[in-house]
Amino acid sequence: MPRFAANLTYLFTELPMLDRPDWARRTGFDGVEVLFPYDHSPAEWERALAGLPVALINTPPGDWLAGDRGFAARPGDEATFRDGFLRAADYASRMGAANVHVMAGVARGPQAEATYAENLAWAADQAPALRLSVEPLNPEDMPGYFLNDYDQAARILDDLNHPRIGLQFDLWHAARLHGDAGVVWAAHRHRINHVQIAGFPSRNEPGGGGFSLPALCDAVDGMEAVWIAAEYRPAKGTAQGLLWLQALKSRGTLIGA
Repeated sequence: MPRFAANLTYLFTELPMLDRPDWARRTGFDGVEVLFPYDHSPAEWERALAGLPVALINTPPGDWLAGDRGFAARPGDEATFRDGFLRAADYASRMGAANVHVMAGVARGPQAEATYAENLAWAADQAPALRLSVEPLNPEDMPGYFLNDYDQAARILDDLNHPRIGLQFDLWHAARLHGDAGVVWAAHRHRINHVQIAGFPSRNEPGGGGFSLPALCDAVDGMEAVWIAAEYRPAKGTAQGLLWLQALKSRGTLIGA
């Protein structure tokens, strides 16, 4: 059975951030992911996690309110990206994070793609113990974001051909970008090193959208070190909406019995 991570940026928002890992553990998650852990020190995170695994963190986005969404594909911002990546790598090491999502930022054109590829290769060299992921984001949620197509991401990854840089499959974004998340999965599953799920089209509790969560679990179960992370907006309280998690984990227990 795959491991399930609670995205602490989206889930348990009724609680202060550093109280959320304990609630993730209590409610049946195997680990957590945190989009941007940088408002708290690594030492604070270590205490809050108390050994709970961390599946993924993101590189620092910059000034979110001013429109920054990362820097990896932004020509002229190489120094900003590299400083931020080294900070992310330090956090990942201290928190025990297995994967770092490298945020591309708002950019476009061939020079942006070249900058992105160079920065990804540089980042992989700086952190040989980490896996890195790239994630296409839909333009409705992330206007102007450089990486906005799974085929585009595949081309960049194939050109890099680096064993520790993979594709982050977010069911929500895949469906918004391409209409059928199942088609995206079938085309790109061999590149995937991290999975995120949400309901479609509501982005509430996982389910619907023509995508079978049990089938996804079966597929991920055969993929080394790949987590399934819950990145959605709970319709009510987080704990009250976890029947989907209980059902999937119970199914895994029955299969293994």
